Amino acid sequence: MVRPFSPRAVRGSGYAYGHDGGHGHTHGTIDPTIATTTKGIWAIKWSFVVLPITSALQLLVVAISGSVALLADTIHNIGDAVTAIPLWIAFMLARRKPSKTFTYGLGRVEDLAGVVIVAIILFSAVFAGYEAIDRLIHPQPINFLPWVIVAGIIGFVGNEAVAVFRIRVGREINSAALIADGYHARTDGFTSLAVVLGAIGVWLGFPLADPIVGLLITIAIFGIVWQSSKAVFVRMLDGVDPAIIDEIRHSAGHVKDVSRILDVKARWLGHRLHADIGVQVPADMSVAEADRLAESLRHEMLEHIPALSVATVRVSSRSNEQPDSHTDHHAPAPEPAGHAH
Repeated sequence: MVRPFSPRAVRGSGYAYGHDGGHGHTHGTIDPTIATTTKGIWAIKWSFVVLPITSALQLLVVAISGSVALLADTIHNIGDAVTAIPLWIAFMLARRKPSKTFTYGLGRVEDLAGVVIVAIILFSAVFAGYEAIDRLIHPQPINFLPWVIVAGIIGFVGNEAVAVFRIRVGREINSAALIADGYHARTDGFTSLAVVLGAIGVWLGFPLADPIVGLLITIAIFGIVWQSSKAVFVRMLDGVDPAIIDEIRHSAGHVKDVSRILDVKARWLGHRLHADIGVQVPADMSVAEADRLAESLRHEMLEHIPALSVATVRVSSRSNEQPDSHTDHHAPAPEPAGHAH
């Protein structure tokens, strides 16, 4: 029998079981981080192609029609296109390898890009709101209404195409910034349809329908600012969905000899999820057995949470160590070996 291990030996000698997505050293293949960020860059490139074309077509109609609702929608679409720039820069920086200074890499730049995006959206909301209120106070005639309707439809189609593309790729690479920007584009599409309704209202003899729709679009933009800022700043403050923590704790219930969960932590670095769990095991467990238990728990975590990129398991036999205040004093009862989840 190998001598029982001590918590001091485990914690002081490197018995923290890290995992980097299950890829280890991959000679001759593309690093998984580069692969995912390349998808992100690909999505941003195509978004940056579609949205400027849509905005340019709308801007031409704004010039000949004088529609303030279409102006607000166009400003918003231009802002949406501009947001591609900070995201593109963020994905490019995230491809850089960790260094002695940035030991975790530069994944956090995605969060900074999210802050820039929120600021851009806020600016577009303020500008569009000013124009809509000015037009309510000083009404002006709207020309070429059929073209305004066509421009609104073009705006909807372009934004919805970008939204579907960004959301799908964002979910594939677990990028909150890209997913949020996709939903932003989808909301832009609905505001473009509102332009169509405003033009129809003017056509039916309600000239104030156009600036009123412009003001409603402005309110919608402010709603996007609020939702996006919450998501971005929660991520910046290392916030995660509580369901992720619950799933990590649940995975410990599939591992035999886990007596208690001592601590669970998780955070995002860009689109990579890092998790850390501390567990208590029987005091007479050997070092080799502790190693196998940590490896089993690590695999359970990876199986339960597909987005998990790095998993660290800390093992202790101390009976007097206090568990984390947010975890139960007892781990879930282990399930039978071979149980699939």
